[in-house]
Amino acid sequence: MSATLRSVEGQDEASILREIQAALQGLRFGAVEITVHNAQVVQIERKEKFRLQASTSKQP
Repeated sequence: MSATLRSVEGQDEASILREIQAALQGLRFGAVEITVHNAQVVQIERKEKFRLQASTSKQP
């Protein structure tokens, strides 16, 4: 499957790809959602989750 990115409000394909890469940067748990309308990327949304680890020390 392949897709072609078209410019949105003056943004070229490379600019859109940089925005997607920036959204993925440092993401450990979560999702990046790319919204396409009329064959154009119109929104990039980053949802990040933070996982907390339970304490391993036991109290008497």
